[in-house]
Amino acid sequence: MAVKHNSEVKFKIGLDENKVPEAISWTAKDGGIDKETSKAVMISVWDHKKKDTLRMDLWTKDMPVYEMKQFYHQTLVSMADTFERATDDQKMSATMRDFCDYFAEKLELKK
Repeated sequence: MAVKHNSEVKFKIGLDENKVPEAISWTAKDGGIDKETSKAVMISVWDHKKKDTLRMDLWTKDMPVYEMKQFYHQTLVSMADTFERATDDQKMSATMRDFCDYFAEKLELKK
């Protein structure tokens, strides 16, 4: 299959003297995003040769803990949605969503 178009997503991480993130911005021109700021990023990359996941999790030192909890909850929910689209495994996707509800309840994210 020949590549017809290349798309690029760039992250710029501003670090302090101890290499702790202070600022995160990202650009995805095809998506209309240009130097948008963020307080956290999670990236997972599948290494098909090693059959292992490579991860990068970064957050700025001024990200509030309650926002980190929301970020994790929303990431888990989106993972359940993506899992269902990718595998069509509705039963496990529902189980994942049940856990997401439990997670939100225990962290008091839902009112």
